[in-house]
This record gives sequence, C-alpha cells and structure tokens, in this order.
Amino acid sequence: MRGRQSACSFTGHRPAKLPWGNDEQDPRCLALKRRIRDAVESAIAEGMEHFICGMADGCDLYFAEIVLALKEQYPHITLEAAIPCPTQADAWPEAQRMRYRALLARCDYETLVQQNYTPNCMQRRNRYMVDHSSLLIAAHSGLPGGTRYTIAYAMRSGIGIVDIPIDE
Repeated sequence: MRGRQSACSFTGHRPAKLPWGNDEQDPRCLALKRRIRDAVESAIAEGMEHFICGMADGCDLYFAEIVLALKEQYPHITLEAAIPCPTQADAWPEAQRMRYRALLARCDYETLVQQNYTPNCMQRRNRYMVDHSSLLIAAHSGLPGGTRYTIAYAMRSGIGIVDIPIDE
C-alpha cells in the first residue's frame, strides 16, 4: 500500500438521502457519477494513486465502480475497501449485496475496521479513511449524518477536500 500523501478517500450519501433514491438512471445521478469520475481523474493527475472507499450503499459504490473502471486507463492506481464491520451489507437488498461482493472481490486491499457491529463503527471507518489520506472527495447535499461528520473530521485533520454538491 502507498503512503498517506498519495491516498484519496471518498464520502457520500446513501440512497435514502439522494433525491433520486435508487434510480441510477436519473439524469442527476448520471451527472453526479460524471463529476465523481472527473474528481478522481483530477486526483490521479495530482499524484493520487491509492483510493479508499467505505463501501456503503449509494455514492460509495459509485465511487468504487468509477475507480475500478479507471484502473484500465491508469493501471498503477489501487482501491482499498474500508469495511466498518463484517455485517455491513447483510440487510441490503440481494442485488445490492451481490454488487457489493463483486466490488469487494475486485479491490486491491480490504481493511476490516472492527470485528463486530457497534453504533460507532461507521464513524471509526470514516476516521480511518481520513487518517490514511491526504485528500477527501465528498459528494453531499449538506444533510446531517456520516458524510457531513466525515467532511468536518477531514477539515479538522487539515487534509484537502474536493466538494461535489448533490443537485436536487
């Protein structure tokens, strides 16, 4: 694994906080995915080689898919799955669990933050990602929750933040 200086993590909302929910064909979702891809390509141009994803449903999975697609063009980049606990995807619909497992299988690294679910395991995962990065790409609408917490933690940590607003 590469050092923090060449590492970039990602935070973004789950479908419940996205105006289009699970409809990934919505033009706003497609536009967001393009903006995430542009941000990742800019990060690569700035020297980022290692990308860390929290693997939550929604924007995290978009990010993971984008990084994996870009590996064809930039074979030197790596993707790390930062998993908060082993049961992260257990309650998801079957199609999303299959997507999650397929993405995990393609990651270069997996980091399990803790062995069991606790109410703060997602925050621990988010702090892990920020603590191991020099850049955070954040897709958010400003709503309270884990994404806003992660952005605030990154600001306190002094790492760079690329803000990608989510259009209503």
